[in-house]
Amino acid sequence: MIAAETFVDEARARGFAWYTGVPCSYLTPFINYVLQADRLQYLSAANEGDAVAISAGVTLGGGRAVTMLQNSGLGNAVSPLTSLTWTFRLPQLLIVTWRGEPGNPDEPQHELMGQITPRMLETMEIPWADFPSEDAAVGPALDAAVAHMDSTGRPYALVMRKGTVAPYPLRDDVRPPAAPAGSGAAQGLGPAAELSTRREALQRVVERTPEGSSVVLASTGYCGRELYALADRPNQLYMVGSMGCVALLGLGLALARPDVHVVAVDGDGAALMRMSAFATLGTYGPPNLTHLLLDNGAHESTGGQATVSPNVSFAGVAAACGYPVALEGDDPALVDALLEAPATDGPRFARLRIGTGTPKDLPRPTVTPPEVARRLMSHLAERVPEPGR
Repeated sequence: MIAAETFVDEARARGFAWYTGVPCSYLTPFINYVLQADRLQYLSAANEGDAVAISAGVTLGGGRAVTMLQNSGLGNAVSPLTSLTWTFRLPQLLIVTWRGEPGNPDEPQHELMGQITPRMLETMEIPWADFPSEDAAVGPALDAAVAHMDSTGRPYALVMRKGTVAPYPLRDDVRPPAAPAGSGAAQGLGPAAELSTRREALQRVVERTPEGSSVVLASTGYCGRELYALADRPNQLYMVGSMGCVALLGLGLALARPDVHVVAVDGDGAALMRMSAFATLGTYGPPNLTHLLLDNGAHESTGGQATVSPNVSFAGVAAACGYPVALEGDDPALVDALLEAPATDGPRFARLRIGTGTPKDLPRPTVTPPEVARRLMSHLAERVPEPGR
């Protein structure tokens, strides 16, 4: 195990001053250090492909950049890695975590990517090595990366295993810069203590989504785990992986089953990752689809790194994309207003700002993802659609 400072200092000595990426729990101490280090720039990217493009731009400007991502995010990064960095010879150093590494038990969503991570990198002609776990190995690892980048003009990857970097705390005041005044940034994001909790918001959802007529899809991370802890019902599904896809999953289900009210509970980090989904949802979303975004301004399940959500009016985005109802605010009664609103000719949306914080000893679902899916499908099969629908 090494200290994050050891790697960062050695990297800085070789010209790496720019960092970008998407958090992963394996990366938490590393990102926390970079966020608070002097003379470094860190940009919180909405998705891994965006991060690769940002680093390519840094390279284009004469700098050296590090892109940090979970291996599940390699899927998001394939296009820019193969058609931007490879084509234009714009190298960058990738730090890729190895979730689901064979022989190391992990969550089910990481199993397949864990098996194929090395092959994915090799297929994209990206050489890789283990992220150094001892101080003496840091310099040689970076020298090998720089030599490849300089000689080929292409990326090099260091694959990080669990526990490689020692823990490093994150101060509460470390946040992305605010949007300029008048830019349309959302207002009223008060201190976390003044906002409702995720549990309070989910309790309102449960109370207003009867098992016989509705389905609740919960986003990746703590959202699904808290919903499960609050009430494990057959009309619920808890996303794992597939960050940013919950509302699109809800769209397909709502279109296939117009007799069922589908409620997709999203998160700010997930929504930012796939903002293009708002246009698709606004165009094709049916009246039986409700999209609720619980926004705590943080990637909480990976250590609490801030998102850029305080600078975004999600309701403004939803309205511009065609949602007939688009609300946002701090009052948890917003959930009631959303779920009890009169029928519209399209999907309904609300963004509720909530505080950070998660109950201690929050359990993980004991039902597996395939079991949850089959249970929901059986539950829906018992509800026969109305004739002609």
